[in-house]
Amino acid sequence: MTSRERLLAAIRGEPVDRVPVAPFGLGRVAPDSDIGRELIAKTDPFLTIGAGADPFLGSGVPITTTTEGGTTTTVIHTPKGDLVRRHRRTAVTTAQVEFPLKCPADAEKLLSLPYSPPAINLEPYRQWRERIGEEGLVMGDVGDAVCLPATWFSPEDFCLAWADAPDVLRALCAVASQRLLGYVGRLLAEGVDAFRIVGGEYASVQLGPRGFRELVTPFDTELVALMHRHGAIVHYHNHGHMGDCLDLLADLGMDALDPLEAPPWGDTDLRAAMARIGDRVCLVGNLDDMEVVDRLPTEQVLAIARERLEAAGDRHFVLGGTSSGTYTERGARNFIAMAEMVRRNA
Repeated sequence: MTSRERLLAAIRGEPVDRVPVAPFGLGRVAPDSDIGRELIAKTDPFLTIGAGADPFLGSGVPITTTTEGGTTTTVIHTPKGDLVRRHRRTAVTTAQVEFPLKCPADAEKLLSLPYSPPAINLEPYRQWRERIGEEGLVMGDVGDAVCLPATWFSPEDFCLAWADAPDVLRALCAVASQRLLGYVGRLLAEGVDAFRIVGGEYASVQLGPRGFRELVTPFDTELVALMHRHGAIVHYHNHGHMGDCLDLLADLGMDALDPLEAPPWGDTDLRAAMARIGDRVCLVGNLDDMEVVDRLPTEQVLAIARERLEAAGDRHFVLGGTSSGTYTERGARNFIAMAEMVRRNA
């Protein structure tokens, strides 16, 4: 099998010549380097590419941006008043230090903006499809509806809004969902045939099962159904402790789910997860990119990988990392070593 065939078969629960070993992205490895080419050739990578657009805010929004020192201030001018966002950059990192929605009433300002669908740019997606060919699976990357309130409020204010004004969050998610469905419909019409959905973890980690059922389930179920009606593969990304929401996640109807962090970083016991939902969803991951694949000696990584393979079996499973996208050459070599081990034992 080619890598693409192997990944698609595993995702569909069909027989494979060997369990795919799939780094999520190429980490910090240059694709044109020797190790980058070897990683692509010997493993079964997933790649996610966006379409360069904001489906929630749309286009033509009046925005003023200024930078002073290491702080960039963005002012969104709405008919009901300005919203302000600030990012601060240091020598080490960058972070959002002020969020545009400070209280539930600010949602009225955001929703007062006229909406025009954004332009999409699928050229990077098409270039990677052509470049990877049969050596991996390229997916369009989209955030789900809960991403709108969860990223426009600070994490603290998002949680407080759920406690104090849940109807505001429901309204924001409903608007975001309608805009997202239109956006994804355009991507499907342009030929995108596999997607990764991100964002559910904002609810599962911060709000718990009830928040997930109300702010994620109705909207993501519809999103997954739209993708499936067009024959697209749907992969779902959800970090964090998943035990309380594992069945809720599977009920969304996606084809594959990651990253399923094992203890101590998460709570997923792979054998138990396979027993709960492995007949419905392809499980992807269960190895930590940063703490296992990129740090431990190869023999130790291989020993953990063998445990995962024994726990999962050879159907509906892809051995992978936790989608951090930060692994280095050391991690790449460990991914290659795992793929070679699986190939020898196939």
